[in-house]
Amino acid sequence: MSEARTVYFDNNATTAVAPEVFEAMTPFLTTLYGNPSSIHTFGGQVMAHVDNARERLAALLGAQPSELIFTSCGTESDNAALRSALYTNPQRDKLVISVVEHPAILNVALDLERQGYRVERIPVDANGRLDMEKAQEFIDDRTAIVSVMWANNETGNIQPVRELAELAHKHGALFHTDAVQAVGKVPMNLSEGWVDFLSLSGHKLHAPKGVGALYVRRGVRFHPFVLGGHQETGRRAGTENVASVVGLGMAAELASKNIERENSQVRALRDRLESGIVATVPKTRINGDVEHRLPNTTNISFEYIEGESILMLLDQYGICASSGSACTTGSLEPSHVLRAMGLPYTAAHGAIRFSLSRYNTAEEVDFVLEKLPPIIARLREISPYWSSQK
Repeated sequence: MSEARTVYFDNNATTAVAPEVFEAMTPFLTTLYGNPSSIHTFGGQVMAHVDNARERLAALLGAQPSELIFTSCGTESDNAALRSALYTNPQRDKLVISVVEHPAILNVALDLERQGYRVERIPVDANGRLDMEKAQEFIDDRTAIVSVMWANNETGNIQPVRELAELAHKHGALFHTDAVQAVGKVPMNLSEGWVDFLSLSGHKLHAPKGVGALYVRRGVRFHPFVLGGHQETGRRAGTENVASVVGLGMAAELASKNIERENSQVRALRDRLESGIVATVPKTRINGDVEHRLPNTTNISFEYIEGESILMLLDQYGICASSGSACTTGSLEPSHVLRAMGLPYTAAHGAIRFSLSRYNTAEEVDFVLEKLPPIIARLREISPYWSSQK
């Protein structure tokens, strides 16, 4: 490889830990290693830093610190929300989700279905927008919880979560949103009261892997998913992952300061990349709702070639992108999100997701625009599907 560099455009899979986050975490991996539940001062002093992190995260979300439970990840938060809603509402046996949810929701729904719960899945149109007529049909007085992601991890589509929450509440159901991709990119004010549960993950906003949080609106009944000790006011057992919690708090504060940058500079870089690809590579298509999506995400299909081949050749130049969710990497099947949108086989298999962050530059975008078109041309020359289209 001639260029010894890494161009990281896979931030929806994970993000780099911000330098400020690493610096904030370091004391809790070295000198301040006490257990925050300890009676002695050496351990007990650590709890003040956990509380401070909770306040910082609450400020980003527009929530009260007491409404936040620290977890290990977004997946745990999703599990906790869905299972709690069903446990605390035994007279209701239905869960309503969308067909384009993350596997952290889809697979929980499958497990609950096997246990006898009823699951309804809201379909989407060709742009990945939810069928709201079906949503109205599915959500009824048997529904315990409606769970729809705030923003899709593959296309970046921002869903009408507030409208769905209002539908759920109309029927006495709870509303949960997997906001893993949206937190730090979309302004939020949970004090408005329309969200009952919200899941987030630290490693999507420049905190480390292995820490997340679940927002539980004050007054909503909650049954713990992880049982054991008294941590998190009895709502999530297990000794606190203090260093990572502190890191998440710092990342939340940085996200608050940079949310305008996400929606201006990062959006401009995304648009520069997207328009450059469309202008230089024939037979491409932008997947998703281009008017209502995250500022950092573009999902592009390069028709008649395989996405995995594109990624391997990009990797030779140190360019990191994705063919969909990192949680489904290794599957030979095209993205369930793109399939649900009805993309033809020739487009779904050649879809690439580029997801940027505030650490990316215009020079990196231009580097991708230099290397990508020859890669696509090379792959199409050896593609029997492409040859048949000439």
